[in-house]
Amino acid sequence: MTNIFVGNLSFQTTQDELQDAFAHYGSVERVSIVTDRDSGQPRGFAFVEMTEKSQADSAINGLNGADLNGRAMNVNEARPKPQGGSGGGGKRGGGGRY
Repeated sequence: MTNIFVGNLSFQTTQDELQDAFAHYGSVERVSIVTDRDSGQPRGFAFVEMTEKSQADSAINGLNGADLNGRAMNVNEARPKPQGGSGGGGKRGGGGRY
């Protein structure tokens, strides 16, 4: 299974449109458009899982820079989410002990 990052998406892009675009290159297992936790609005990127690595590589090569709904997609193999607490945004209270 290969996980593909798809960025620079139009906010109007649907899962079906992404499914169709990637299906030209092989078997698509799942399409997930990332949405804002609070508003539910699309954030402009998605992840596509493809069964075969060779088909995923073909899709990446064929679709990177391709136009979808007026935007040039940024398509590459997704990198694993980094482990650890280096994400910033940690909440620290003022004056309390830890």
